[in-house]
Amino acid sequence: MNSSTSQVRKIIHIDADCFYAAVEVRDDPSLRGKPIAVGGSADRRGVIATASYEARKFGVRSAMASATALRRCPQLILIPGRMSVYREASRRMHEIFADYTDRIEPLSLDEAFLDVSHSERCRGSATLIAGEIRRRIASEIGITVSAGIAPNKFIAKVASDWNKPDGQFVVPPDAIDGFLEDLPVKRIWGVGKVTAEKLERQGIVTCGDVRRRDLFEFVQRFGQFGEHIHRLARGIDERPVVSEWRRKSVSVENTYAEDLVDLDACQARLPELLDALRPRLERLDDDYRIQHCFLKMKFSDFTQTTIERQHTAPVYADFAMLCEEAWQRGRKPVRLLGLGARLIDLTDASGQMDLFDE
Repeated sequence: MNSSTSQVRKIIHIDADCFYAAVEVRDDPSLRGKPIAVGGSADRRGVIATASYEARKFGVRSAMASATALRRCPQLILIPGRMSVYREASRRMHEIFADYTDRIEPLSLDEAFLDVSHSERCRGSATLIAGEIRRRIASEIGITVSAGIAPNKFIAKVASDWNKPDGQFVVPPDAIDGFLEDLPVKRIWGVGKVTAEKLERQGIVTCGDVRRRDLFEFVQRFGQFGEHIHRLARGIDERPVVSEWRRKSVSVENTYAEDLVDLDACQARLPELLDALRPRLERLDDDYRIQHCFLKMKFSDFTQTTIERQHTAPVYADFAMLCEEAWQRGRKPVRLLGLGARLIDLTDASGQMDLFDE
């Protein structure tokens, strides 16, 4: 590996597939297989935030004007978007990440870097960790993500695009040179259209072309940015994963193949959910305390409710009461149940104040 770092890091880049659109399909399965996009109204100069793969076949892309998208795909189903729902899905993704490492760097709601160099999960294998995370997100959140696994952030991010959707790609240290040889130079962070065209006029199209040029030449022509291009094209990226995320809660949930028809059926499912929740709580470090326990219930008509009460331990009796209260709000078959705990972060001064104020 062409890097001055002595220890090979294990970096995973997780990127959700058509995130907003995928959440909408999850919550309304009748949309599956149809061209949909999340974005603003065409008559209000709205733009597309995310398009499904079915819509992308018609040339619909993010940041495109909604009016243009509808011209390209007249059958496009345009959805206004629900940011609170997307934020909740993102939060749950990060909770899954935190089961494997505390070194998590969010880039947006739907993507993040994970440094699993010191993780003991999955026998310390970054490849196995990425696969397990992807399976858990699909099972527990109902969307798919793709992953790139590499010794640094740049290569991991590029690799996460290689097997989209719902796939992963590994670039071990001894494969970096081959991976970068034919990689378009425009894939390097910061190389926009103008810079890419300038490089192309000089016969530089791929990272391999950069690697065959002298560093001094690049610094002369592009200044400090030239050094940036030259280093990344050689696979050198020593930037650390900067953790900016702390848990606010821990939860588990399950969507059932057949609706739970009544309260008794719902309460019968609580023990298995509790069995899944407790190990996650046990893995928390000493900087957290449970403040509230909550129960989420989604009914067959896709309406949902969440009930929470102040509790310091997750026990069946408390969740059974929450379940009954939630059931009374809808009194209809249930397609999803979730249990969780809201946490106090003792490393946060405001969290400590809340603890003693309660």
